[in-house]
Amino acid sequence: MLDQYRLLSTIDNPQDLKKLNAQVLPKLAAEIRDYILNVVALKKGHLGASLGVTELSIALHYYLNTPQDILLWDVGHQSYVHKILTGRKEKFLNLRQKNEISGFPVREESEYDCFGVGHSSTTISALTGIALADKLKDIERKRFAVIGDASIASGMALEGLNHLGDTDLDVTVILNDNNIGIDHATGALKNYFNQLGVQGDTFFSDLGFHYQGVVNGHDFSEIFKAFKKIEKISRPKILHIRTIKGKGYAQAEQDQVAWHAPGKFNKISGEREIQTQKETYPDLAGKTLHRVFEKNKKAVAISPAMLSGSSLMELKEKFPDRVWDVGIAEQHAVTLSAGLASQGMVPYCVIYSTFLQRAYDQLIHDVALQELPVIFLIDRAGLVGSDGATHHGYFDISFLNAIPQMILAAPLDATELESMIQKAPLFNQPVAIRYAKTSAETFFKEEQLKFFKAREILNGERMVILSTGSIGLQIFKALKKLNKNIGWVHFPFIKPLDEVKLAAVFKKYNRILTYEEGVKPGGFGMSCLAKANEMSWKGKMEICAFPSDFISHASISEQMEDLGFSVEGIIKKVEKLFLEN
Repeated sequence: MLDQYRLLSTIDNPQDLKKLNAQVLPKLAAEIRDYILNVVALKKGHLGASLGVTELSIALHYYLNTPQDILLWDVGHQSYVHKILTGRKEKFLNLRQKNEISGFPVREESEYDCFGVGHSSTTISALTGIALADKLKDIERKRFAVIGDASIASGMALEGLNHLGDTDLDVTVILNDNNIGIDHATGALKNYFNQLGVQGDTFFSDLGFHYQGVVNGHDFSEIFKAFKKIEKISRPKILHIRTIKGKGYAQAEQDQVAWHAPGKFNKISGEREIQTQKETYPDLAGKTLHRVFEKNKKAVAISPAMLSGSSLMELKEKFPDRVWDVGIAEQHAVTLSAGLASQGMVPYCVIYSTFLQRAYDQLIHDVALQELPVIFLIDRAGLVGSDGATHHGYFDISFLNAIPQMILAAPLDATELESMIQKAPLFNQPVAIRYAKTSAETFFKEEQLKFFKAREILNGERMVILSTGSIGLQIFKALKKLNKNIGWVHFPFIKPLDEVKLAAVFKKYNRILTYEEGVKPGGFGMSCLAKANEMSWKGKMEICAFPSDFISHASISEQMEDLGFSVEGIIKKVEKLFLEN
């Protein structure tokens, strides 16, 4: 594929890039855009962000002396051009595939990835830390970070700006302003950025930064002129660059939300592959909230920049005054929810598992300590596939299990999820309901959920499986194939555990397997084992959970197979324990 690109085929690293005459860089940008489109059309990935920073990425590597000079990318969605220019253009053909390169900057992957990123708004803090270390070690070099207008509004980015602006560090923060994150940008800073260029800057200048902008981020001559100007400034600098997300591909420019990560598509026609996948659990959650909102006028929803990802766009359209996208601000989202709950509202905080980690203090102090009935709908729980280690959601069982007052639930199927979302306000205390992005399957034909009660689905003799969450669907398929007298008990509630059912299980069985889509320490299985010890149970229990490690990118089916969580893997584990004396 690379042979068709005359300029790109000559570049293996930034040193090769510098050999090109600056006049041919627009042609190189066109080739790289086409290459990204060809690869992402087949492999899937994040598209619009990298198309939008193609010229900027080329200009940065042309101007800087990387990897000696520092170049940081916020979030990482925008790093594809960076990867292609830094020795990974052939590997890019297998982007996000198992045992291949990540879709995000990863320190272990390349010396050009000097700081790993998967979540947003970290680069200003990281850049400040690197610059402080350079100062202590007397290292002179250029230090740049690229951050988007949606990311710079995050609390952590503002904390970094507050510190950095009060130093004499010679660093450059490039504000890549395209007026969109994954969804369209929200908030007061967005309005302020839109005014810059019409009126002078005060915000950044008052914080202690030299501000320069607004620069056309698709014009090489403008970008290089801006770089030359800021060379003379030896204190913290903000270079404000305007770009168009999806630049160079009409469909991606016209529908920037859909083409953030479009899935597979036909590059020529722009037709996206129609997914035959059934309704997902996030889709179901969004529809269920419609019914909740219609019946309960106090119900409200909060999302940190994930309205489309968590299937809340229709809810927002129907109830515009009761649904808020607060931007990339997870801490604010949780405490905002707590404030709403303190005044008798019924807040549903809809958030990805991997993003909820960023608001742990708020979970403990602002919600649980005050016993405020915030309902957390935890999307993307468990494995997420090719997004990889930064986006998996398998720590939430453990970190929520430790929080007092917190109810923790994991539905087996669509019927249970609907019931939990509708009944959660009745608990009148903090509730967390975790679910995956996968297809919403129906196992239970009727809604029979009972508060804090386990459900014995299969009766056995000497061996039983205890599970929580949708892994139960795989367990049921495995037990049907095994056709052995093995029991199965599903626990919709991880906390509090059904101790009455556990006591009956310990009395009847001497071999137990537990399954959960989370890490072992502090998880469901460990909670069961603790109860077994309290009740002086003398049998053998084996806990099947995810390793306390960072699982790399691959398809979800590949990851589940590697972890022994496929139907075949469960069968092997059950047979091993069943046959042991």
